Amino acid sequence: MVIEETLFAFALMGAGWVLWFLVILSVVCVGIALERAVFLTKNRTPADALEDGLALFLKDGDAAGFQKKLDGMKGLEARVLGAGLEAAVESGTPAAEECIAGTLIFERTRLDRGLMLLGTTGANAPFIGLFGTVLGIIKAFADLAEHQAEAASAVMAGISEALVATAIGLLVAIPAVVLYNAFQRRVKLDLARTESLSHLVLARLKAGAAGS
Repeated sequence: MVIEETLFAFALMGAGWVLWFLVILSVVCVGIALERAVFLTKNRTPADALEDGLALFLKDGDAAGFQKKLDGMKGLEARVLGAGLEAAVESGTPAAEECIAGTLIFERTRLDRGLMLLGTTGANAPFIGLFGTVLGIIKAFADLAEHQAEAASAVMAGISEALVATAIGLLVAIPAVVLYNAFQRRVKLDLARTESLSHLVLARLKAGAAGS
């Protein structure tokens, strides 16, 4: 009995708190999107400098020289390749391969940070909004039972307020899904490009080790 009364009292709170929860989620998602956009922009290695250094390394096989050039660059590719070349100079090609793999895993976690919340919000915000709508309708009919003289206006006002929750849920979900997909695509492209460059570097290191 106590549980039923508690749940009924919770339902009669209506959709107001759900709307505020969705607003908070939307603000958090915007914050994550801005932070990820800034991070991914700063995480890019200058393409021209990287290509020039890589072309020279593939030609002469100077791992130490290429590593020094990478140390002066920023970005994902420079960090991963630089870590591998440093390991190659100090411990040989097998160590470079393991170091590149480990650095890629670490960088993947940095790239994916916050994206789970975007994806979760995009997938569940419509259901949260629908939940708010259900609560709002329950409250509308409860108001109808208490104020039968004003039945039509009470129910219509309550239902219209309740339906706003579903609309807000969709409004939060759609941009969250779009942002999640866009960031995931960017992360996959960055990782794929870095892995491709890593294979080129490792192939040159192995060729140099076999020829020495």
